[in-house]
Amino acid sequence: MPLTSRRLRAALLATASVTLVAATLPAPEPLGIGDRLFPHLGNPGYDVLAYDISLTYKGSNTKPLDAVTTIDARTTAPLDRINLDFARGTVRGVEVDGLSSEYVTAGEDLVVDAPVPLPAGVPVRITVRHTSDPTGDKSNGGWVPTADGLAMANQADAAHRVFPGNDHPADKAYFTFRVTAPKEYTVVAGGLPAGKRHHDGATTWSYRTEHPMATELAQVSIGRSAVLRRTGPHGLPLRDVVPVADREKLEPWLKKTPAQLAWMEKQVGPYPFETYGLLVADTETGFELETQTLSLFERSLFTGTGYPEWYVDSVMVHELAHQWFGNSVSPRSWSDLWLNEGHATWYEARYAEEHAKKPLERRMREAYARSDTWRAAGGPPARPDVPTPDHKISLFRPVVYDGSALILYALREEIGEAAFGRLERSWVRGHRDESATTQQFTTLASSIAGRDLTAFFDGWLYGRKTPPMPGHPDWRSETPRKATGAQSSARAPKPE
Repeated sequence: MPLTSRRLRAALLATASVTLVAATLPAPEPLGIGDRLFPHLGNPGYDVLAYDISLTYKGSNTKPLDAVTTIDARTTAPLDRINLDFARGTVRGVEVDGLSSEYVTAGEDLVVDAPVPLPAGVPVRITVRHTSDPTGDKSNGGWVPTADGLAMANQADAAHRVFPGNDHPADKAYFTFRVTAPKEYTVVAGGLPAGKRHHDGATTWSYRTEHPMATELAQVSIGRSAVLRRTGPHGLPLRDVVPVADREKLEPWLKKTPAQLAWMEKQVGPYPFETYGLLVADTETGFELETQTLSLFERSLFTGTGYPEWYVDSVMVHELAHQWFGNSVSPRSWSDLWLNEGHATWYEARYAEEHAKKPLERRMREAYARSDTWRAAGGPPARPDVPTPDHKISLFRPVVYDGSALILYALREEIGEAAFGRLERSWVRGHRDESATTQQFTTLASSIAGRDLTAFFDGWLYGRKTPPMPGHPDWRSETPRKATGAQSSARAPKPE
């Protein structure tokens, strides 16, 4: 709409007032929402409602992609500046509500001057034209080069190495991905297809999520891939993305997913999203990852000879369980990580018990013996030690895997199997599409148990020493010794 003289005068007055305000603003600095483990992650003052991310891949996974990220948000406080998490890319321009805006970088923040001061409670659209760079230090996540393209591994704080945003699971939003690639490539992203357009030797693929998603769970796969489709429980559309040459080799594994979904639904209730599938990438990451609706797996997990079938099955269930625990119900802070990994490990272990005769009690007893060592090395499950800045994946330690599944075992022993089952179903039903806290979980557990469980949880979640195991007074924890650091995400104990 063209400017009327009245609107033009108002815009000029607003610009003049901004100049006066800017002169009194403090120097730009990286901000955060106060997460104890990642102090500069996330940003105050606004709530992201939706991301629209356009990427152009030109056929090389060693060259930056052209990108445009549009963020629709609502302010939660008056703002003169908007901080976005963003690193490992070149910013070419920023607009706020259609007006060109000044910006600087501060640490790993992109700090944008609002063209006019923004009051609390108003919608705002931020558009950033930038590059998305797949090169750089791979150990801290972001784009993952594969043999034929790219995939994403953004956990825990790496989404802002791919696109600008509010990179914290406390601020979930809807996502639209629009990815242009040469016509010989296949693009798949989280959510459902939302259109495909061919033009000038390239194809633009669009995907849209039907549920809000944390930035760390975003997934885009670009490669010479086959997309294999099947149907899950209740007609759920499933799609797996695999290297073309491996489609037949991988089929015996991929066809297991519908039954695994049915098993998980029996445990905790309906699958919470619009689709599911496996992205099998020809790359070596050292972990698997529960990216929302499209879990990332290394090709070697399925094609190598080092893992027995039961072990691979349990890893598949671990990532599937995350769709409920961690994805649908996300952690409000990264200290709540034990809720994600503890539950995924719990259902992984229970599946191995039911389908491969791997006793849960034996695994939990072994975890109990090592628990004090894990706590000494990484902190209590719900108050983990801060990860080292140069190795942030060290947050993913044994104490948040088997050490946290051990808490769920103790809780089931404490309140009984029936109450525990009600707790699990109530948790994922009551907090679907939300970010939730440890305190909310413990409060719900006390309510369902019909008694105050504060003392129980204080010891199990925050103690440096592992409490006695209910029902098993003979279990003993070993004297703490030097423990291994990070554990590959979603990997069960190595099979013997």
